[in-house]
Amino acid sequence: MLGVIGGSGLYDLPELENVESREVETPFGFPSSPLVVGTLHGLRIAFLARHGRGHRLNPSEVPYRANIWAMRALGVSHVLSVSAVGSLREEMAPRAAVVPDQIIDRTVGRPRTFFEGGIVAHVGLADPFCPGLRDAIVASCRVHAPAVHDGGVYLCIEGPQFSTRAESNLYRAWNGAVIGMTAMPEARLAREAGLCYATAAMVTDYDVWHDTE
Repeated sequence: MLGVIGGSGLYDLPELENVESREVETPFGFPSSPLVVGTLHGLRIAFLARHGRGHRLNPSEVPYRANIWAMRALGVSHVLSVSAVGSLREEMAPRAAVVPDQIIDRTVGRPRTFFEGGIVAHVGLADPFCPGLRDAIVASCRVHAPAVHDGGVYLCIEGPQFSTRAESNLYRAWNGAVIGMTAMPEARLAREAGLCYATAAMVTDYDVWHDTE
């Protein structure tokens, strides 16, 4: 089953057929919203609105552990994350899709592991996105998006405030491609849960380094 986590602006998948709503309780509480399970072109899909119905959760409030746990509990094996991001590169213009292959994590204070309370494990995260799923997203975006960029560093900040101009220029110097607030700890937790995870980052604007911002 494919899990789809919708970010800002994506709160449902109206094309789904044979839909049922699933409220999943986890050891970490309830997910952001009930998961909607249905079929699209013969593929079983579980959809979750990351920020909840009505966009009621800011990025720091999202129950990332409950979200990923619930996906796994329903039988999801692959997770497509859709996120709105700002661009740190001139060539990655608004309306483009970026399928990142790396992350720099600048979040603070978010619970980021399932392994605690006497359970210890160390999971590799050298390549945080699943290559096969990334390839599939890139191929789809080449058909449906105005422009697609294969690869790049997703710079994940805590939010909910945006960056200062100095921070934005620093992230550009770090070779950041796009900036957002939700890829971490989502990618970490998906890896711990054994799920194949990748992100379609949809560029809404340039970050504040740019003259237009």
